[in-house]
Amino acid sequence: MQDRALLKTTGSSNSGTRLGTLVTCGLALLLFAQGAWADGGVVFQDIAAGGGAGLSYERVRSDSDVIWDDFRAAGVFFFPDTPNTPLKSRGAPGVAILDYDNDGDLDIYVTNGPETANSLFSNQLVESGQLTFVDVATAAGVGLADQDSSGVCFGDIDNDGDHDLLVLSGFEPNRLFENNGDGTFTDLMASSGLSNDQKTSVSCTFGDVDNDGLLDVYIGNCCLDMSDQFATASGEPFAFNQHSQLYLNTGGNVFVDVSASSGIEDQKGFPPGFDGSPGVTWAAAMVDYDLDGDVDIITAEDQAAVPLARDGGTDRGLIHLYDNDGTGHFTDLTVSSNLNRAGAWMGLSFGDINADGHLDLFGSNLGDYATTLLTPLDPVYGDFVNYELGDMSSRWYLGSSSGVFVDPGLGAIVATPFGWGTSMEDYDNDGDTDIIYHGGLLPGPTVQGAPGVILQNDGSGQFTRDIAALAGSTDHERRTVQGIAMGDLNDDGFSDIVSVSNFDVPISASLSTYNHNWGSPFDGGQYFQFFVPTPTPLLTDFSGVQFDNGSLSVEVNSADNGNRSATIQLLGTVGLTSGGSVNRDGIGGVVRFRTSRGQRAMKPVLGGSSYASQDSLELVFGMERARRGRVDVLWPGGVRNRLYGVRRGEDITFPEIPCDFAGSWSSFFEYAVCVSGALHELRDAEVISHRAKSRFFVSAILAFLEEH
Repeated sequence: MQDRALLKTTGSSNSGTRLGTLVTCGLALLLFAQGAWADGGVVFQDIAAGGGAGLSYERVRSDSDVIWDDFRAAGVFFFPDTPNTPLKSRGAPGVAILDYDNDGDLDIYVTNGPETANSLFSNQLVESGQLTFVDVATAAGVGLADQDSSGVCFGDIDNDGDHDLLVLSGFEPNRLFENNGDGTFTDLMASSGLSNDQKTSVSCTFGDVDNDGLLDVYIGNCCLDMSDQFATASGEPFAFNQHSQLYLNTGGNVFVDVSASSGIEDQKGFPPGFDGSPGVTWAAAMVDYDLDGDVDIITAEDQAAVPLARDGGTDRGLIHLYDNDGTGHFTDLTVSSNLNRAGAWMGLSFGDINADGHLDLFGSNLGDYATTLLTPLDPVYGDFVNYELGDMSSRWYLGSSSGVFVDPGLGAIVATPFGWGTSMEDYDNDGDTDIIYHGGLLPGPTVQGAPGVILQNDGSGQFTRDIAALAGSTDHERRTVQGIAMGDLNDDGFSDIVSVSNFDVPISASLSTYNHNWGSPFDGGQYFQFFVPTPTPLLTDFSGVQFDNGSLSVEVNSADNGNRSATIQLLGTVGLTSGGSVNRDGIGGVVRFRTSRGQRAMKPVLGGSSYASQDSLELVFGMERARRGRVDVLWPGGVRNRLYGVRRGEDITFPEIPCDFAGSWSSFFEYAVCVSGALHELRDAEVISHRAKSRFFVSAILAFLEEH
């Protein structure tokens, strides 16, 4: 841990700022002196296209894809045969952005299919000064060529200062890897208690549910068998689903399943007689939604092909909110929190999009355009499915002090395309929180695609589509993207986008245009007809096109609009200070940032979210042209710390100081002694410098005086 912490700026930008930031600052000053300071939008460039920058990756198909081979060989597809086809037959890959080797730059882990190794792309920025990568997965012991891998998440489960890795699969053992601190991992499958091979696991998320300083894990499971869409998506609403699981970390890298006793299996919001039934869970996040100092659980579940209750079906696809009582026991507040709107919910991201101090959420969904192709005869229920505009929209919900989420509507967006993975990031560093999501799916005779979505915030929570940002990058409408994650890969203070698809539509194949125009900026989107309609109703002919293997996209931000940022990484100090109680990664903490110009943002530190994926734990806060900002941290357990005078361009490791500036103290002296003692211990442990110790002490005192 000391090595990683010392690579971050904790005091002087002269002594701690990383090389890339210094270069960027120098270039910015030069441009300013020449009168060439840019004021346009940022754009993304895919450096992984064609295997560039050492990022060679192809996602192979899963074994169940042979079922589609029979339909290809027959040359025809009858729409009511959809339940007999597989879901995600090309796999459900995820991606994680982490610094696995503690060298100060961010690496990429991406999962793959059977008999093909997963990839761990080691970033060579620090070593060479160039943003290039080397795949070290097999050498590091996390290749997993013997597994059809799906989701991935990471966190320091043993508080030894490095990121450990959890890789999921369906009906195969989930695999937990302990980071050895030397660039290699040890497989803990036999001893961890997490290797359940009777579930179809897709997403996972780490968090400390009982605030004992150890990371626990929630694993999102979907369904009985993804090789059969009847069981997965369109059959009896609950019989084929699987409960997700919560595992408690008991120490020594051993986990115990507490799902039943924790309350997470007592799901609410379903029709009478079905409460407590499992849903089809695609994404999950442990996040302190109500800012009370403990991590709650929010999941995204799928309506799939089951008609809505309004149309004679059953509302089963809900965003579930499990409120933590602080001890690791949960109550499902889905209905009372106003999140019980049925949809094909697929991905989750979090932030404060309207800057009101409450945590908001975004859920990706089937989208409005895909529903226009799914309105024929339902193959199971034998009736027409009548989707209306808005039924399956991806949408954002605004948090409130009462714990009730408010749906503000889509505004000028009107209608949305398909989505899986999602992140909330200030991609243009203008001081507000934007929404990014991608997605694609093969549910039957057509491929549902999406163009790659960037929703640009105007600062008040109103969004417009930024078409230009991705205009020169990869054609995402041909990529059936699954997982995405974001992080600053080249250390320039701007967030980059990493996404993985499970298959791609070749350039030689022509795309069709959706025929609905709703006045949305997404009108005119395209999809691919895998089987082409014939004059015979519900009968289609094979197009003859074979899919390409899935691809990895690493879209690097141009960082050329003149805006600046500060990067914050939390450091829990359990085991480092006598009063420290937070896991070493600070997962579960919530960070607020306020610039000297008054812009406000908030981000939670998540141990997994999106869909099957995890963003970097380093939080990038845009500052536009502001010179300084203030950081407030709400730690798991409820302690609050503050740091004043954060300079633009700084990269700060913020340690837990187990002394709440807003707490009840018998005297100022008692508080000052607590702060001084904790910082002294951190300095002795060589976690912070002497200058950083002074800086954090002064800020802690100022915060106390301002609060009291």
